[in-house]
Amino acid sequence: MTAVDQSPTPSLPGATEPRIRRFTPASTLGTSGFLVAVMVLAVLPYYVALSASRELTNLFIYVILATSWNLLAGYGGMVSIGQQAYIGIGAYSLVALAGIMGLNQLLVIPIAAVIGALVALPVSYLVFRLAGGYFAVGTWVIAEVARLVTIRFPELGGGAGISIPPMQDVDRDVRIAIGYWAALVVAVVVVAAVVFLVRSRVGLGLTAVRDEPVAASTSGVDVVASKRLVFVIAAAAAGAAGALVAISTLNVQPNSVFSVQWSAYMIFIVVIGGIGSIEGPIIGAVIFWALQALLADLGEFYLIGLGVIGIVMVLVAPQGVWGLVSRRRRVHLFPIGYRLERRP
Repeated sequence: MTAVDQSPTPSLPGATEPRIRRFTPASTLGTSGFLVAVMVLAVLPYYVALSASRELTNLFIYVILATSWNLLAGYGGMVSIGQQAYIGIGAYSLVALAGIMGLNQLLVIPIAAVIGALVALPVSYLVFRLAGGYFAVGTWVIAEVARLVTIRFPELGGGAGISIPPMQDVDRDVRIAIGYWAALVVAVVVVAAVVFLVRSRVGLGLTAVRDEPVAASTSGVDVVASKRLVFVIAAAAAGAAGALVAISTLNVQPNSVFSVQWSAYMIFIVVIGGIGSIEGPIIGAVIFWALQALLADLGEFYLIGLGVIGIVMVLVAPQGVWGLVSRRRRVHLFPIGYRLERRP
């Protein structure tokens, strides 16, 4: 038997060796800018008024909700208009665990996320029997059922809602700052979790499921398991956001926390920013937050203005603001893909 020569094949003169890179110049700059922005935001309460800290807390909540809804619809292909169910569950988890049982409010935030995920798991077995518009309406029905069940408990305030006592022995200014930092931490964790999920094998499978479920299934992707994972993660993020809303307002009303308006906000933010991207929901949340500050005094014309802006964006730029920015070149500010380069 002749021995096989396993020595490496010599390279041809002038040939280039391919190299796979995770970080690109754009993603390096984007990730660095994101970290710098987080550090600046972390010290901002020391330099701005309390009203500004409250408004920025709302911005972080919008980022959490929009990022999770974009994961659900933009990557999982599931358009839900019932995420307010988990916002309400998170808010009432804070009412029950902090307001009634006396647990620390900050400790309840991750617990509210877990409760939202645990509720979403059996719910997924119901709504996954539906598709398309039926799925969207089904999630809305689940949210309404959650609201109707909640108001049946007088211990939770019934239909009138309930107030939450503030943190004991904590100054009002410090309490507002703590709520701000908690919202910032949750927003960073949610964005980072989505980045790591999208760049993993699960994220690649999700993209395939979104584009063509049948082809993804035949390629070995567990379509149902991938969708269920996304559904549960989005519910956990919404649950944490609901707890943050309750901490910020110290008052929980069922018609508010279970309102479909929350889903309308999420859809608007993601459509404006750009669906199916990490950057889009963040940009959309900033735009929506700024529009709220500019148009809130217009009363009913505020909602009309938002509707007009949404329609114009859908017609002119279906991929959103980030789609316009990265239309010519596929730019990613976060390292979610691979880039093949040749080096001498």
